[in-house]
Amino acid sequence: MGKISISDVVDQIGVSKYTYKTYFLVGLTLIFCGFSYMIVSYTMPQMSAEWGLTKVQTGSLASWSLLGLMVGGMIAGIISDSIGRKKGLAIFTIWFSLLTFPIYFVNSFEAFAILRILGGVGFGACIPIAITLMAENVPTKNRGFFISSIMSFYVLGWVVAGVVAIYVVPTFGWRVCYLIGVLPVLYAFVLMAALQESPHWLLGKGREKEAIEVLKRIEMVSKGKANDYAPGSLFLPPRPKKVGVGALFSREYRRATMALWIIYFMGSVVIYGINGWLPTLLVDKGYGLVKGYSFAVLQNVFGAIGGLCTGYVADIIGRRTNVIIGWIATAAAILLLGVASNQWMVVICGMLVGLAMNWGLSGTQPLLAEGYPTEFRSTGVASAQAFGRVGGFLGPIVAGYVQQLGVGFTGTFVFFAVPAVIASFVALFFVVETKGKSIERISANA
Repeated sequence: MGKISISDVVDQIGVSKYTYKTYFLVGLTLIFCGFSYMIVSYTMPQMSAEWGLTKVQTGSLASWSLLGLMVGGMIAGIISDSIGRKKGLAIFTIWFSLLTFPIYFVNSFEAFAILRILGGVGFGACIPIAITLMAENVPTKNRGFFISSIMSFYVLGWVVAGVVAIYVVPTFGWRVCYLIGVLPVLYAFVLMAALQESPHWLLGKGREKEAIEVLKRIEMVSKGKANDYAPGSLFLPPRPKKVGVGALFSREYRRATMALWIIYFMGSVVIYGINGWLPTLLVDKGYGLVKGYSFAVLQNVFGAIGGLCTGYVADIIGRRTNVIIGWIATAAAILLLGVASNQWMVVICGMLVGLAMNWGLSGTQPLLAEGYPTEFRSTGVASAQAFGRVGGFLGPIVAGYVQQLGVGFTGTFVFFAVPAVIASFVALFFVVETKGKSIERISANA
């Protein structure tokens, strides 16, 4: 019997019970991540009033997490490429959970900032590991959908944060929202018990016997029976000449790395800047807490829909074209929101912004995961996201400075449209299509 690749086995099984089991286990982790990140945006007005913060300080409340996200992204790839995807995801889930609920007790801007930076390391690490897990566990022809749409769970966490804030903040105050952050500690143990390690990672570490056992479990869950695989029967692509962060800037990957980093940076300026400021901007515009928060929640509902749709479309028209369309549409929708003159225009344009910007950023995820071989895939995904978090950190703060210049509601959204345009042009001129490549072909092309 000739050698067979792990991708061949997964592709033969197709989308199965195992696929969806992995999808929802990883997805629920991202819901917790999304809640822990976005709850700040829905408690910003209350914290700002209680602590007497300036506009720039208020904007920075949503930015401190991004510093942690950046650090978490930088270490997540190295750690999960070393100890495994499953362990890495569980460890960092516990991390961010244990550093979210203590915010209930803080009484100063400085203490809040420290806890958010430290907590951000945890959910910043979970995101690239989740994307890598999906990339290595789904059929090649459906990979775009599953990698992109997994981020919809993260955005769904933003929706949950808004709904919780609407009901909790007026009655119990903003602090209670952070007590909920302890729940993911329990879920981490569910991950360790129910989630399978990536067979690609196991094989890459020379642990073929364990990789075969995982493949057999996948087949049993999916088909009710498993094939026998003799030792040495799994095809292992040649190891790349370099691994780790240095490999990202080797001759083969330098162009892709720079393009993806810039796109993710610009996309993060847009998505974290708008989501960080939108509830406060709408409250300041006179819509009131419940109505302003409801508009922002609705925007994120459509953001989740955008994340679900973008991967499906990317599997049809290609990753590159999909990303270009996503960021052009984002710029247009942002400009329309900036000139919205009544409640219904705000609602409609807000939904379009949520749909488009999550379409663009989630549509970038397959390019990250498919751009690098298994040996440093998680490092590649995590590094691009970590660099993007710099944009996410700067976005809300710079938007605060822009508002202090007196540009108003419209000028703030013009500011957010610019990076979306830049992202679309970088995708147009520098991104290479990766649709249809198996994990092994990506490694073989190294």
